[in-house]
Amino acid sequence: MKKDIEIPIAENIQIVATKEWDKDFLAQTWNVYLINNREDLIESVLVMSRGNSKNKKTTTLRHGLGDLPGHAGAKVEFIAEEVFGFTNEYLVTFFAQGKLFERNFEFPPFNISEKNTVFIDLMGQDCVVAE
Repeated sequence: MKKDIEIPIAENIQIVATKEWDKDFLAQTWNVYLINNREDLIESVLVMSRGNSKNKKTTTLRHGLGDLPGHAGAKVEFIAEEVFGFTNEYLVTFFAQGKLFERNFEFPPFNISEKNTVFIDLMGQDCVVAE
């Protein structure tokens, strides 16, 4: 039965946005990363992203990241400044310890900004951390 399925909330993972130099566009662009702060490998990582505002929404994107070792990060996607005014959501699901885990992250409207960055050791740079 559906009520018997337990999906624990994932701990020690983060979604962050960071501004980086893009050699193709020859400009600074914002990219979103998933960080695995856990000791163990997370397997079959999927990240679903979407944005919405009062009267607009973005396309829902799905990213298969494969396996991600402990204390590592993986790029999820480029995020355009045109959607910074949206609520940008990221649903992360993965397998670890023989269980399915999931967690929802959110960047509130206009939260992705250099004034909201904090230094993330694993990334080695300033990032905006999703709630």
